[in-house]
Amino acid sequence: MKKLLALFAGLFLAGALCFAADPTEGFWISIDEKTNKPTAGWQIWVENGKLYGKMLSIADYPQDTLTNGGKGRHYDNFMNNVDIGTVKTVGATWIWDLKKLEEGKWADGFIIDPADGKRYKCRIIFHKADGKKFKEDTLEMRGEVGPFGRSQFWKAATKDEASSIR
Repeated sequence: MKKLLALFAGLFLAGALCFAADPTEGFWISIDEKTNKPTAGWQIWVENGKLYGKMLSIADYPQDTLTNGGKGRHYDNFMNNVDIGTVKTVGATWIWDLKKLEEGKWADGFIIDPADGKRYKCRIIFHKADGKKFKEDTLEMRGEVGPFGRSQFWKAATKDEASSIR
């Protein structure tokens, strides 16, 4: 009986681990690296094996602001070739199609900078809080054009925190 219970417990634990969320999933706040102030709140999720990200709130702008900087830009793999300048910044999915490399590491997808409508290759790496370099759970968001790129570091948040950036 004890062996049977141990077997079921092991199977339950293995099943739970198989369906556990990737650590990148959840709510995050993007931070301006120059001012260290929040710029936006985000939701990151996995759908059909790919990673996506939607802006939930934005700092210093009305929440219904259109992405005027992207006016006239179209991408065939973004929202059915829509004009970026006609999209509301908050509520749109700006990160899409990232493929899982390993737990907490995603690449080969895209991110659009809503400020100017430019599209970049995107990589996301989750960094667990270690009390040293990373004081809290952090997402490294990297936008790239060819061999060049820039990383931004996002802080973990609750849904309410990510939805209330103003």
